[in-house]
Amino acid sequence: MTFRPLLAALLLLPFLAFGETASAQTPPLALPPGPQQRPLQENIEIGASTTEIPIASDFRGADFTLFGALNNTDQLLLAIGQYDIVVTLEGPSDYMTVRKKERVAGIWINTSAITFTPLPESYSMASTRNISDVASPGTLRAMGLGVDHLSLKSAVFSGVPDNVFDFQEAYRRLKLSSGIYRNDTTGVRLERTGLFWATLRLPANVPNGVHTARAYLFKSGKFIAQRELKLRVVKTGMEQAITDAAHQTPLAYGALCVLLAVVTGWGASIIFRKD
Repeated sequence: MTFRPLLAALLLLPFLAFGETASAQTPPLALPPGPQQRPLQENIEIGASTTEIPIASDFRGADFTLFGALNNTDQLLLAIGQYDIVVTLEGPSDYMTVRKKERVAGIWINTSAITFTPLPESYSMASTRNISDVASPGTLRAMGLGVDHLSLKSAVFSGVPDNVFDFQEAYRRLKLSSGIYRNDTTGVRLERTGLFWATLRLPANVPNGVHTARAYLFKSGKFIAQRELKLRVVKTGMEQAITDAAHQTPLAYGALCVLLAVVTGWGASIIFRKD
């Protein structure tokens, strides 16, 4: 009776050893893979050299510098020039009218005119390279980037019906020749570090009011992101006082102008009177 338990233990020993070996060789259960992290989207940050430009009597124009940085960029694409920056500065918007003059009976008169829906009174654009190489014409047209791609839609047409395209081209030509519209296809400097800057020239006839500066980021011809900030162009000193008086108290301003004209005329007649 004493040997039966011992004999049973000896018979079970190989099975116990096999069970331990099998459990040791069984691989652990693999955990399901976690969610893959998507690469961060590129974005752009901007700043400006100033947020206000004063206009005095001796104003001859000014330079406006926009700078910024690109974040989360692909360093290889950045190194081979696949990122582009387009910077614009738009002035206040208003309805714009273009008139066509023709010679009638020896006299040049306005025979037709077209008024476009509100357009920026001033417009400057700079880019890392030629704007036609930055994105497709359809993309540029949809975004209104560049003088050639501004949306010129007619609101009012008067006179003899004419080709609207001729008026659109005339508007662009006149604005560019006056310097109030500008294109600089190499005006943006983009470094391999992702830093960039551009200097836009504001002409002496820049309109007064709030201007909007925008920076657009493109990658391999595709629009990625944009940022914007405001720039105030304000008159100062006597110019601002006269403007405020003309708009806030027009009757008093008109009466003062008439009084000054009368006094000036009377004074001139006294000074240059012949006895």
